[in-house]
Amino acid sequence: MLQPIPIPSQVNTQPIPPSIAAKLSSMRARIEAFQDCWDQHRAEQFVAADYELVYQTLEWINRHQTQIGSRFLEWGCGFAAVACLADELKWNAHAIEAHADLIGQARKTIRTWPATVDLFDGNFLPAGAPQLSLDPTLPSLGHGGQSAYDAWGLELDDFSIVYSYPWPGEDEFHEDVFDRYAAIGALLLMFIGPNEMRLVRKVRR
Repeated sequence: MLQPIPIPSQVNTQPIPPSIAAKLSSMRARIEAFQDCWDQHRAEQFVAADYELVYQTLEWINRHQTQIGSRFLEWGCGFAAVACLADELKWNAHAIEAHADLIGQARKTIRTWPATVDLFDGNFLPAGAPQLSLDPTLPSLGHGGQSAYDAWGLELDDFSIVYSYPWPGEDEFHEDVFDRYAAIGALLLMFIGPNEMRLVRKVRR
């Protein structure tokens, strides 16, 4: 069962360290340049989150929420910005991306940040997870490639915090996957849209 955790409305007033603000500004410029070249790649599903708000929320979680471990996972990481922010906050950061053009951008981010992130080119869904959805057209279900969990020798329940930016209509599916496979006490943070973050914890039924 997933228990909602209210995020303070003033979380977006928390200061962001200048070094991180500068890295996010550089990141945004790279993303804009990438999106301007839409005819050179097929990453139509990539939309940047509000990374400043994500950082502020992660920093609040780090200070105010109980965590069952240090492993952090970004589902569908795109440029891997959030995984790099997690590394800044001293989590053991992991990230998964399936799109060929985006995995290249993620590698560049990790190298130039620089950050320590275990990046995997493959599918972020655990085995059997697509069967939780009644809608086979969800973008998450179209991700191919090897299972990251098999390659890492880990399961989803080995992670303390999972972050995702679900495509519209996919948030409930992401929650269902997390509820089925995550460990008791683990946290799922989702960027839902402008000025909206959602945080839930898996608890015993």
